[in-house]
Amino acid sequence: MSLVDAKRTRTHAVHLKRAYDAVEDGDGYRVLVDRLWPRGLSKLDAHIDLWFKDIAPSPVLRTWFGHDPDRFVEFGRRYRAELAQRPQDIERLREIVADKPATFVYAAKDPACNHALVLQALLTSKPGRKHG
Repeated sequence: MSLVDAKRTRTHAVHLKRAYDAVEDGDGYRVLVDRLWPRGLSKLDAHIDLWFKDIAPSPVLRTWFGHDPDRFVEFGRRYRAELAQRPQDIERLREIVADKPATFVYAAKDPACNHALVLQALLTSKPGRKHG
């Protein structure tokens, strides 16, 4: 395995955090993964290193999902299908988490039912593995 291949297969921890939670030193590189800026949060207070709007679910998918826990599994499937159409966006996130610890920041209220969980699973699982 070459040094380049080793770097590409290494993945730092990817943490998730609500945009309204306190910023911590251990957050690493903070990536806002929402299409819309979190309501009531100043850009200064957010400490966002990258606002990656394009990685968020489409407005149509987000509206259909409505953060309904009963739709989360199907939402994950549909969201991964959307992401599969934009491999360059996933590759950009993979490069970020290969280089440094990262936190995906999101505004959803439910930490157990949101698109950042799907992204985290996608980026931290082994290639070729199905993502729940």
